[in-house]
Amino acid sequence: MTLMLNTSKRPITNTNRRPWHRSTAARLLIAAALALSLLLGGSVALIDRFHSSPADLLDHPDHPVSDDQSEAQVVEPAKQIIATARLQKPTAGYLLMSCKDHDAPPYQGAIYMNFAVPEAHADVYFRAIRAALVAQGWHEGIPPSRYAFGATLYREDVTAIVYPERDYPEVGVVRLYGQCRNMNDHRSDTTAWADITSRLSRAS
Repeated sequence: MTLMLNTSKRPITNTNRRPWHRSTAARLLIAAALALSLLLGGSVALIDRFHSSPADLLDHPDHPVSDDQSEAQVVEPAKQIIATARLQKPTAGYLLMSCKDHDAPPYQGAIYMNFAVPEAHADVYFRAIRAALVAQGWHEGIPPSRYAFGATLYREDVTAIVYPERDYPEVGVVRLYGQCRNMNDHRSDTTAWADITSRLSRAS
């Protein structure tokens, strides 16, 4: 009996069979895979284009505002809070505050306001303030964890944090923050609060 040896480097194959990738089923499978890859790639590109990261939105806010607009955005709500909650002896300071670090834009208008707390139970008094503001269209958020009887409220893109001063129970505090949309350069501004008490007292 004579043995036939395969002296070539390629294995013995059936020369009558077509390569698998030339079959109709294989071609359809490859076409479907390519189409899916293109579809997913296009979707990722569209998502990246239309959905900016939070950092991009902070650096490039829609419809930037002027210094006067930043101030008005928090001064008017401060007047409304004084009138609605009937705050006594309010005093307040205003500052353009950086939303990123100590001095870089964008900036937001910020108000720090003190008021006199009557001789009453703090929980009852501040609950009444919160209820009065909610009745005027403010929405409650998560209360500040560092301040007993405090409340966080939102209205028209303005945040208000109301709480009793821990070391001085006869003093209440309202902190107001506007939107981060002021792109003017205020790096050389003073960091002191500007007294705006006279502007707010007209509303009380």
